[in-house]
Amino acid sequence: MTGPAPECAALAEGLRAVRARTGLSLTALAGRTAYSRSSWQRYLNGRLPVPRQAVEALCVMAGEPPGRLLALWELADAEWSGRARSAQAATSYDPAPHTPVARPAPPVSAAREPAQPSTAHPRRSRRRLLIAAAGTAAVAAALTAALSARTPGSGRTVLQSPPLDPAPGCHGTACAGKDPVLMACGLPGRADAWGLPHRTGTGAGVEIRYSQVCAAAWGRIWHSHVGDSVEISTPGTPSRRVVVTGEADTKAYRFTPMLGDPARSEVRLCFVPTHGAARECFRP
Repeated sequence: MTGPAPECAALAEGLRAVRARTGLSLTALAGRTAYSRSSWQRYLNGRLPVPRQAVEALCVMAGEPPGRLLALWELADAEWSGRARSAQAATSYDPAPHTPVARPAPPVSAAREPAQPSTAHPRRSRRRLLIAAAGTAAVAAALTAALSARTPGSGRTVLQSPPLDPAPGCHGTACAGKDPVLMACGLPGRADAWGLPHRTGTGAGVEIRYSQVCAAAWGRIWHSHVGDSVEISTPGTPSRRVVVTGEADTKAYRFTPMLGDPARSEVRLCFVPTHGAARECFRP
């Protein structure tokens, strides 16, 4: 039985390294994401194709910039889907009958270098260029049409953003009390800090996060101690709290449940240390 392709093995190794930085067990990963314990086990050993969303969720929990792992995921996904093998087959067949020969693909710079014009068939070369230009124009027109919609009654056409993948699981008040990771509100590019992060008297870091696509806010804590907690609140709604319950939690970001559609000026984040020190509260 052969092992995973090198691209898949490299992704699995990267996932294991990021998971180690979270300090979370497989059971804890399953509890904080949309993927089961057995799925995570297979993702981490390279036996099962990993959803892009799982990679992003793991990076969020570890506070890890997702760029490197997503680049590895793109390479591994090409292997899982067969796109890499199809591309290799298209460039490695010898024209001699029944003689397939393995040939390396040309360098990117060479592949993108424009071909020299042919003097033998100038009309044919020009026709190929016109066809290619027409194809490019058709693709551009199709993309514009897909991203455009006519405003009813106005006669105007406005550009629309492409749908998010994965789609956010809630919006506004519907997010109240829900997990920002499970709802795909805290994925890279979907959330920003409201104000500067704060270093507490015990050394823990706390911060208010806000997602525009979900219209929701939450708190997060890191470099904490077992028993520490952080609570986010706004007048007239239940406060949301998370407690650091184990050593694994002290090495990773922990998030409160969300406040739905809060007014920024009214949001307050409070840190409650475990050793009896004073409560510390912050605003954006």
